[in-house]
Amino acid sequence: FITNEFKDAGVDYVAGIESRGFIFGAPVAYNLGAGLVIVRKPGKLPAEVEQVEYALEYGTDCVEIHKDAIEPGKKVLLIDDLLATGGTAAASYHLIEKIGGIPVGIAFAVELTFLDGRERLTANKDVKLVSMVKY
Repeated sequence: FITNEFKDAGVDYVAGIESRGFIFGAPVAYNLGAGLVIVRKPGKLPAEVEQVEYALEYGTDCVEIHKDAIEPGKKVLLIDDLLATGGTAAASYHLIEKIGGIPVGIAFAVELTFLDGRERLTANKDVKLVSMVKY
């Protein structure tokens, strides 16, 4: 499903968001002929990283990516397992932009529609968002 949705988008990289995004991202990257990069929680990547902090209900967290993971101007599809409020995905989107990538889509296995994550992610952005299952 996800591969078909983005087969004509010119995706250069698929960014799997920790950690189940790696599981969905790998076969999609393979099927699209794209590279796979990973977005992780702090302190888990071995080389120099870029990071974006985001708000949680009670505090903050951040996501990281290797600074050289994506060449500037390359198109990136972000993938994760679950869209709830959209905080982690929004931070990951900004992280891709911060290192010069161009987010062209965001895909999820499951979307919890009552939490309005879709609205948060697509507000003021020209980005395609798909989910396989909506609750």
